Amino acid sequence: MPIFSSQAKSTLKFAALACCITLITGCAKSQPNTFTFTADLPPNFAYKAIAEYVPAKGETCTVPGGRNTAVGYNMKWRESYTSNSEIAMYRTVSGCPLVISRIKLEINSSYGKERGDFGGDFATVVIPNEVEEKYKSGFNEAGESTFYGQCQWLFRTSGKPRILRKILDCKSAEANGELDRGHPFSAYTLDQLPGKTVKMKIKLADEEKPGWGDTWVKVVGGWKRCMGKGFEDQDAYCFGNHTDFSTFKMVDGRICTIYPGCTE
Repeated sequence: MPIFSSQAKSTLKFAALACCITLITGCAKSQPNTFTFTADLPPNFAYKAIAEYVPAKGETCTVPGGRNTAVGYNMKWRESYTSNSEIAMYRTVSGCPLVISRIKLEINSSYGKERGDFGGDFATVVIPNEVEEKYKSGFNEAGESTFYGQCQWLFRTSGKPRILRKILDCKSAEANGELDRGHPFSAYTLDQLPGKTVKMKIKLADEEKPGWGDTWVKVVGGWKRCMGKGFEDQDAYCFGNHTDFSTFKMVDGRICTIYPGCTE
């Protein structure tokens, strides 16, 4: 009878686990070790994803320093972007069998030409050992599961010239567009995922709004920036003064009096 080392036994056990990820008895040799993550995003949007892995259930091994326990996708989304990411469910790093635990997602979009002229927010796909039925997402007959969100641009001014900056705020949503609490989110168990497609579908809100209240006043044609105590006043709350407004500077250099049209 062959004698296996503890390392070999661990590897054999993990191989069996990876093979038997369905709820049926026995191994399905054709069961893939990957699933596809994809996103349906508004124009000029992109996602960045980091798939995180942890030791498989029952494993006591660790990865030295936690190195190489995550895999990134679209990390340079400005230069190279693809909507489909093929994600492995099981990996072995430094001899330690790992299983995917979650996907951390960033939703990004640029609003100007400079590298800092962009906004971003986050979303999450979690893959725990167990998921309460009310939180578990399902798949259609085509093997696709979609979760939804809505992003909205929030505008503000920054610095003495009052340069217009934008913040991206993304919320979870129902398929009908009704907003939920929290950020876009979905949850699955491992047995649901082999060969399937998980899609994040994001809509962009029709209107932008101020980053926080009492700093801009809604007028015909857009929003006007309250002057406050002067250009040195970085907060510049209105405090009921809806007659004294300031100019502001667009990221393209234009000096404007109303947003988004610039001139009244």
